[in-house]
Amino acid sequence: MPLDQIDVDKLEEKKDQEMGFLDHLEALRWHLVRSVIAIFVCAIVVFLAKDFVFDVVIFGPRHPDFITYRVVCAIADFLCFSPPEFQIITRDLAEKFLVHFKSSLVIGFIVAFPYVFWEIWRFVKPALYEKEQKSARGIVLICSLLFIIGVLFGYYVLSPFSISFLAGYDVSGIMATPTLNSYMMYMVMFTIPIGLVFELPVVVYFFSKIGLLTPDGLRQYRKLAFVLTMAVAAIITPADVITMFLVSLPLYILYEFGIMVSVRVQRSQQKALKN
Repeated sequence: MPLDQIDVDKLEEKKDQEMGFLDHLEALRWHLVRSVIAIFVCAIVVFLAKDFVFDVVIFGPRHPDFITYRVVCAIADFLCFSPPEFQIITRDLAEKFLVHFKSSLVIGFIVAFPYVFWEIWRFVKPALYEKEQKSARGIVLICSLLFIIGVLFGYYVLSPFSISFLAGYDVSGIMATPTLNSYMMYMVMFTIPIGLVFELPVVVYFFSKIGLLTPDGLRQYRKLAFVLTMAVAAIITPADVITMFLVSLPLYILYEFGIMVSVRVQRSQQKALKN
């Protein structure tokens, strides 16, 4: 083959590679566009249901008849607790509208998370080998369930205990009158980050796949993980043993479950090497 033909082939191959990269960027753009559209559609529905969203969902944990308070009291009378009465105020003329808009986006993201993650997975999946795709089968469902469970845990467990403690914390008789924006910020902090933390088993799975985590390494730091979960529970909840246990137990269970996931990954890799 002539040398000039070889050069042309190399140029065409390089051009194809560049177009392939641009095609990937274009595909990513449309995955993101569809994800954003899904979030906005859900946010619009939430925005239109203003009274229900604020009275029942967002302000639910500040009401004494919230389900968490009733369940805890039903378990044992000495466990009963309820949030103190406190007023929520606004200091800015546009604060109510802005918080309404932001809260709609936040809840819209939570509702649309399974679809958003599915779009991300559709973009990532073609870059994986067939064996890797099979090992990650069901990842959209698993990640979505873990995220929703984490958000529900934060909403029904963390937020009631934390709101009761923070609103009832007394300093020289000062009354708690948080702003609407402050209250909403804490509600977001109690839900979405916890939902992301509940993705820990999935993170452990992929890190174990590439060798960054091992079961022995995770077991080595088991005591440290227990201390850290207790410390986090002490910070975000009232400093009593029962509350700390209710909050730290699921977090530590996630860590132990991560060890089991890592063990399973290691065994499957060892089995593949033997075959």
